[in-house]
Amino acid sequence: MADIRAETTSTKTPVHESVAGSLNTLTHPGINNMSDGFEYKQGLIVRLDLKMGRGKIAVQCSHAAVNAAEKARLNFPGWWKHWMEEGQAKIALKVPDLDAILRLEIDAKAKGLPIYLVKDMGLTQVEPDTITCLGVGPAPSHVLDGLTGDLPLL
Repeated sequence: MADIRAETTSTKTPVHESVAGSLNTLTHPGINNMSDGFEYKQGLIVRLDLKMGRGKIAVQCSHAAVNAAEKARLNFPGWWKHWMEEGQAKIALKVPDLDAILRLEIDAKAKGLPIYLVKDMGLTQVEPDTITCLGVGPAPSHVLDGLTGDLPLL
């Protein structure tokens, strides 16, 4: 079977190489941002005070990612297109409580970024209408980093 990479004529770095490059941050101490190398990325910010299980967090981040991306597709089609072509980089971050996530939402709105605030239906681990997660972007990485750069990874 032929190697597909050898057949491409694109001058863009293949997604698999970009992803591999960003994973080097795990083993190279000089690189401190797991999404380095991506021009566009999406931030998924989760509240820690809710003590949600891993599966619940994954679902809440999924809601945030899909809905924020759809807002970007409609309102920032260039950003969305580049983000899709680059491999849809996402970074999962954490905040301590509701106040912190609401401050981020306000700051993201002020910057004009595509956002989606997840309010849970309350069928399992949290009460109805509990704010669990915020999706920001896709947006240019440097803009997102200006908003979320000080937040710890989830």
